Amino acid sequence: MNTHVHADHVTGSGLIKSKVPEVKSVISKASGAKADVLIEHGDKIYFGDLFLETRATPGHTSGCVTYVTGDGPDQPQPKMAYTGDALLIRGCGRTDFQSGNSEQLYKSVHSQIFSLPKDTYIYPAHDYKGFTVSTVGEEMLYNLRLTKDEDTFKGIMANLNLAYPKMIDVAVPANLVCGYQDLIPKSC
Repeated sequence: MNTHVHADHVTGSGLIKSKVPEVKSVISKASGAKADVLIEHGDKIYFGDLFLETRATPGHTSGCVTYVTGDGPDQPQPKMAYTGDALLIRGCGRTDFQSGNSEQLYKSVHSQIFSLPKDTYIYPAHDYKGFTVSTVGEEMLYNLRLTKDEDTFKGIMANLNLAYPKMIDVAVPANLVCGYQDLIPKSC
């Protein structure tokens, strides 16, 4: 299950499928990528008696989604949200490439993630300081970017001055075809 088309690394979906062909790859339809299952906002992904609800959280990329554990007495409590790069611990994914949009990211996080119960665990795709989990309540209080008003947030995102991702020219084409590097057109 992919949260978005990554620019900094190649997804493991292709490798996993080459070893276990019956495994189904999943990604947002809005990403424009290929996968066995294309999902949209509100879709539910079932595994056993549990399920994850898909929430569209575009802004880092146009196809970002967050997977949230389901509602119901037989579902895990507190809830858990797998946010990809839309919401990182004390930060968020950049918005300066791959159809990124800081206004859209701000609205996505506030409407789709910060609307969850405050005790919801947040599991981002990665963290650069070694943190692995936070909560909605912690991020609403301490996130260095998303605790600001929307205009301040857009200014922060416009002035990050981050380097061009080293793997973008390999990762994006590979991730658009489920991580199968041998399917990348030679012109890429």
